[in-house]
Amino acid sequence: MTLTAACDGSALGNPGPAGWAWYVSETCWAAGGMPESTNNRGELQAVIELLESARGLDADLLVLCDSKYVINSITRWMPKWRLNGWKKANREDVLNRDQMEVLDALMRDYEHGGRQVRFEWVKGHAGHPLNESADARAQAAARAVQAGLPVDSGPGMPSAGAGAAEAGAETPAAPEEEAPATARASSQRPPVVVSCPLEAELADRIVDRARSSGRTPQQELADVIRKGMSLT
Repeated sequence: MTLTAACDGSALGNPGPAGWAWYVSETCWAAGGMPESTNNRGELQAVIELLESARGLDADLLVLCDSKYVINSITRWMPKWRLNGWKKANREDVLNRDQMEVLDALMRDYEHGGRQVRFEWVKGHAGHPLNESADARAQAAARAVQAGLPVDSGPGMPSAGAGAAEAGAETPAAPEEEAPATARASSQRPPVVVSCPLEAELADRIVDRARSSGRTPQQELADVIRKGMSLT
C-alpha cells in the first residue's frame, strides 16, 4: 500500500511568521506554526512531521512537494552532505543543517524498515487538490502565528492500530460506477483560506467563544460566517 501526502510551507515575509502542513485527506492532515522562518524551512518541517507521523503505518509513502530544493536535498544531495560532515565545498554548514540531519535519520529509518519513501514534484498554485490543501493549511498556520492566535493543528495521522487504509493509503478496489463530473469537481476543491483584519475586541470575543466550545478560533469564525450567510 502507498500513502500519498502533499507537504508545503509558507512564510509571511520569507523570513517571517511561518507555517507548515502535510495533507492526505480531510480526516488526515496536520499543520503547525513557527514564529519566524522561511518557506524552505516550512516545507522541510512538513516533510519531517509527515515522516514522524507515518512511522507506525504499514505503508510506503509518496510525498508531493512543490519545492525542487526540498526534493533534491533529500534524494540527491543528502548522502554526500552526510559523508562531508554536513559541510559544503567551502566548509560552511549545509543550509538548514538541523532539519537535514533529522530528515536523513528518518529516511534511513524507513529504509531499514523496508519501506519506500518516494518524492514527486508538483507545480504549486496550479490546482493540484492535495498540494492546494496543504498550501491552504500552511498559510492559515502562518497567519494564525502572525495574529497571535492558536494554530489549527488538524486531526493528525490515524494510530498504527487503525491501519494505513484509514489514513488514505491506496489499495486495489473493485470497480465502481463513476460519479458525475460535477460531483468529482466539487469533492476535489480544496478549502479556501479567507483572511481579514478584525478589531482586537472582536478577535478576543471569537477566541473566548472558541475556547468555551472546545474549538479553534478558525472553526469558530468559519461558523459565524456560515450562519451569517444562512449556509447552515
